Amino acid sequence: MKQLQLTNASFRYLEESYKEWLDIMGYAPSSVYYMPLHVRELLHYLEAIGMNNIKELEHKHVQQYYSKLKERSNQRREGGLSNNHLNKHLQALKKFTEYLRQVGRADVKLNLHNEESDARSIEVLSQQEVELLFKATYKTPERITRSFNDEQQEALQSRDRAMLAIYYGCGLRRNEGVSLDVSDISFEGELLHVRKGKNYKERFVPISKASLKYLQNYVYDHRPLLLTSSRSEALFISQRGVRVSSQTLLLRLKYLKQRSEDEVLIDKEVGLHTLRHSIATHLLQAGMKLEYIARFLGHKSLESTQIYTHLAGMDEEQEFNNVLPHFERSHLHEDERSK
Repeated sequence: MKQLQLTNASFRYLEESYKEWLDIMGYAPSSVYYMPLHVRELLHYLEAIGMNNIKELEHKHVQQYYSKLKERSNQRREGGLSNNHLNKHLQALKKFTEYLRQVGRADVKLNLHNEESDARSIEVLSQQEVELLFKATYKTPERITRSFNDEQQEALQSRDRAMLAIYYGCGLRRNEGVSLDVSDISFEGELLHVRKGKNYKERFVPISKASLKYLQNYVYDHRPLLLTSSRSEALFISQRGVRVSSQTLLLRLKYLKQRSEDEVLIDKEVGLHTLRHSIATHLLQAGMKLEYIARFLGHKSLESTQIYTHLAGMDEEQEFNNVLPHFERSHLHEDERSK
């Protein structure tokens, strides 16, 4: 919580040091920003109970704090904190105690378990709604700036289709998509090289023929119109000719949602990660095994992927029988053939 102020200088130092440690360990920028804020709430609680030395910290103190956190009201809406939000706090606390052990400040081993994920709180689009987003990219555009001619407007629409191909078709995370370079796409191999995945973990993602067509059209026919005089290697180029920001892509996605003119879709809270959740759910509904979806999404373990079994209302052990046409079995079983 950003508004909380720590009076203890050593606690303020701990928060900043923890932030630097997360950055060195290779955590995503969003984690480096938010996890110390979650820990600040713990440190503020410790000050309130009269603790001023982190060496006094024990498991019982963290447990007591976490119990109070579960009772705290939500400041953005009615009710308490969601289980997903509590799990984010818990992840920050676990990493904080790991940090304390590594730097020799305290030896606290937490025995706290994650809350059951709020599967229903995750927004997922239907396949029909995804099709509406694609169709919206072909509608006569509303001029964004008078300085943009028809060719440049068409280039933005092509970029929109490439965006949907990356975030839905390939299931990438927000920062993974923004960080892509043109050289990360193997058009011949029909593969996408994700170099900057979560925790800097690389992976290769299969590209469907439909998504590949959108990407080829954008890269070869329309991206040069956005580059102007820039020599950027970035896949997604902004109107200024440089690497686009995630906020810009999000605004374009919201623009497409409005252009769909579908009341149900317009009422949904749609973000770039919604597209990732949607393709994972659709693949599971089509019968793909959970371990293939985990590999596709770049999940470290199946635990993170299991939430989609609740969203899809299916058994995670269901056999791989009928996959969406967006994904060819030849790519997904590539590892099995090489054994």
